[in-house]
Amino acid sequence: MQAAVLGLGEAGSIYARDLVAAGFDVRGFDVAPTRPAPDGVVLAADVGEAVHDADLVLSLTTAAGAESAASAARPHLRAAAVYADLNAASPKRKAQVAAILGDLQFADVALLAPVARSGLNTPALVAGTGSRRYAELLTPFASALEVIDAPAGVAAGRKLLRSIFMKALATTVLESLAAGRAAGSEEWVRDQIIAELDSGGARLVERLVTGTAAHAGRRLHEMEDTRDYLHELGSPDDMTNAAIVWLSAIVAGER
Repeated sequence: MQAAVLGLGEAGSIYARDLVAAGFDVRGFDVAPTRPAPDGVVLAADVGEAVHDADLVLSLTTAAGAESAASAARPHLRAAAVYADLNAASPKRKAQVAAILGDLQFADVALLAPVARSGLNTPALVAGTGSRRYAELLTPFASALEVIDAPAGVAAGRKLLRSIFMKALATTVLESLAAGRAAGSEEWVRDQIIAELDSGGARLVERLVTGTAAHAGRRLHEMEDTRDYLHELGSPDDMTNAAIVWLSAIVAGER
């Protein structure tokens, strides 16, 4: 099988390397001419050379470069090829890439974990006209794929919905640890966070949802006091302010 990888940054290089290990003949292209190709990957001079005989094309450029990569690839793609966009892009941008490719098979691939952790087996959602063919080509080497019977953009949208939780959780943890550090209690705060996250996913989510609805007024005052304390410590309060906005809206019956 012939594969092409467009974009040989960290994620692209890992995918290219793992495709070689899986037995694919792989060509790669990157807009940075000095960026080296992983062992076993043939470095193409341009996008057309990379994709012209490929059964599978993986676009791992950047979200901003996704449409230009698809436009450059389109005239050179085989009719049976699957073009997969793995960039972290908006649903609208994924739909625009699909429109550029027209009647060719397109897979909107939303990666749900860092590629450096699992490489080709990174958990992913796949939508679009080429989703099933993409899964057929890669499932023998990548078992963590979930195909969604939906148009391009749906997988990307679900990833962004998940990102609200994951990125806000990360910044909340960072804000909590920063406050703990300012108060001389960082390790205690870290241990509290770990204990809560280890307490059970489904039960924890249910407790957060139902508890917040039932006790929004009390929690609003608590977070307002928290914000005052953060000001005394000189510590960031962005996520605390966001919690105050949400709790205020719940108390007012607006959410």
